[in-house]
Amino acid sequence: MDLLRSLPLGLYLEKPTTWLHRLDARVKLAWLMSFLLTPILANEVWRLGLVVFLILLTLLAGIPLRVWRQQMGWLLFICGTILIVGSITPDGLPDTHQPRLPRNELNFPQQEMTPLPEESRNPWYNPFGWGTTEAETDTSAEDNAEDNELPQPTDYRYVLLEQPPLRVTRQSLSLAVRISTLLFTLIYSTNLYLLTTAPEAITDGLEDLMQPLRRFGVPVTEIALTLTLSLRFLPLVLEEIQNLGRSVQTRAINWKKLGFRGTAKIWLIVAERLLQNLLLRAEQISAAMEVRGFTSPNRHRVIWHDGQLKWFDSLAIALLVAVWVLRSLWGWEA
Repeated sequence: MDLLRSLPLGLYLEKPTTWLHRLDARVKLAWLMSFLLTPILANEVWRLGLVVFLILLTLLAGIPLRVWRQQMGWLLFICGTILIVGSITPDGLPDTHQPRLPRNELNFPQQEMTPLPEESRNPWYNPFGWGTTEAETDTSAEDNAEDNELPQPTDYRYVLLEQPPLRVTRQSLSLAVRISTLLFTLIYSTNLYLLTTAPEAITDGLEDLMQPLRRFGVPVTEIALTLTLSLRFLPLVLEEIQNLGRSVQTRAINWKKLGFRGTAKIWLIVAERLLQNLLLRAEQISAAMEVRGFTSPNRHRVIWHDGQLKWFDSLAIALLVAVWVLRSLWGWEA
């Protein structure tokens, strides 16, 4: 099992160089924030459109199939499972109510209604139609039927699928689509950004965007350098986990004989060793930086890349503005 190839999450793809690699890191960061912000208060069509757009973007960029096939496959499987489970899940809590009338209402003695004598009735009050002809009674009944006629039913259905024990409603389907698409957009857009953008370009772009914070005493350069080291440290973490996993496999441990206590003890030892190796790697990196003169930003200033926007960056910015205009006019949650 090679984690660096089977699970390339957060790793930078150096080759082949696609047109996504050539875009400026600041432009791609703006697109990433748009993918994360536009689903807020958006309808299901917009959320599904973002998922389709990310898949088409991966295909059009020419990224090798071996890079995104497994991670996109697992992500689509997880999101599809969430969609199915969320659709058939009840959309609310069962309502419990107490009847307004007593339970033994029908057991009460009923009194027969007898009409009042004519001399004791009000002349203007005639609820039973006494003294009227049959034609007048039929006409009044027809008028009441026309007044109480309900409108014709429409095509709207709240319950979309009713196959016991499965029941899919509009609310449950909407909630499932929101959760699954938001999870896919959040994870895959971030991974695609890290896959096509070098860590140095990311930190340099963030440093350029955070330049106004220098007036408030924020250490922008130190933050950018720390972010660069953290992104570069991800492959080292995966490598250490992979080496420790292989070392455990080569010892042919019989886990059934160890029991729960023995298994937990071994994994605690492995976790402790992993932490020691990572701290040792961090100490080695800090010593190497001190030897090369990285003592303060003022003494050792590194220019990562030339941060100039090109014509295709301007085109990407124009498309991003069009997306935000479309989002402001359409796609709101009903």
